[in-house]
Amino acid sequence: MHSAKTIDRVAIIGFGEAGSIFAHDFAKQGVDVSVFDILVNSNRQRRPMLGKAKACGVIVADNLKDCLYKAELVISAVTTSSALEVAKEAGPMLGQDQLFLDINSVSPKTKRKVAGYVERGRGRFVEAAVMSAVLKHRLKVPILVGGPHAFETAERLQRIGMNVTPLSDQFGVASAVKMCRSVIIKGLEALVIESLFAARMYGAEDKVLDSLAASYPEMGWEDHLPDYLISRVAEHGHRRGLEMREVARTLQHVGVEPMMALATARRQEHLVGQMAKRKLAFGSPKRFSWRSLSDAVVRPRRQPGSGK
Repeated sequence: MHSAKTIDRVAIIGFGEAGSIFAHDFAKQGVDVSVFDILVNSNRQRRPMLGKAKACGVIVADNLKDCLYKAELVISAVTTSSALEVAKEAGPMLGQDQLFLDINSVSPKTKRKVAGYVERGRGRFVEAAVMSAVLKHRLKVPILVGGPHAFETAERLQRIGMNVTPLSDQFGVASAVKMCRSVIIKGLEALVIESLFAARMYGAEDKVLDSLAASYPEMGWEDHLPDYLISRVAEHGHRRGLEMREVARTLQHVGVEPMMALATARRQEHLVGQMAKRKLAFGSPKRFSWRSLSDAVVRPRRQPGSGK
């Protein structure tokens, strides 16, 4: 039984936020971890990458082939736009029974293409949909897995600390859950930016938040929620915008016009664009203030209510 096999070595492709958190947490519990990121071979980024890897206690590979060598589990944690390219390159390199877990936020159609690249060789593809923030939950972040190998490998992934739930033996169902959920989650972020930034310019933000707290008292409108939602966009708006365009493709594939998804993508990308234009760095989540960010990026054309 494949489910009885232990996972002693993990290869992680992509050493960004999710990849580095997984790498650190796997290594901490004694799993051998190798990582590869295209930035490793960048003159500018190599030293920071090597330093981060050393802090995580993992091995940095100079190429993808070396990273994958003898890994029972391969995790693809790259950008949305790179998911297919990575799978296409890695597929022929995978040995018999190597698991390829794709945690990227892409459409069901893209996941099926990734599966095709992996399974044309000898690898075993497992679709994954990350259902919450990795930064918050780390290795215990809830993940839905799908595909023909999902149920038989779930126990193996759980044994190395992953919080995985097998959902379907078909490719695409898990990612459909993630994509459709993102219409709400990332759409809420976009709505909050648009509403509160405008309210701030009118000096009405406290009353707006009071009203939202009265309507939805359990959500935290008077506490941390506005800062949290807007900080996610300020930190990852470019990536989240790309993900929402993938959501739009997901909806289009089944005949649903992605009006809200595309608007959300524009709002997410617009905020980080305005920050870049004004040379505003994100900084630390603990010190983030949506009010300060609003004041820095929004310039009213006239004084509200002045008629001028």
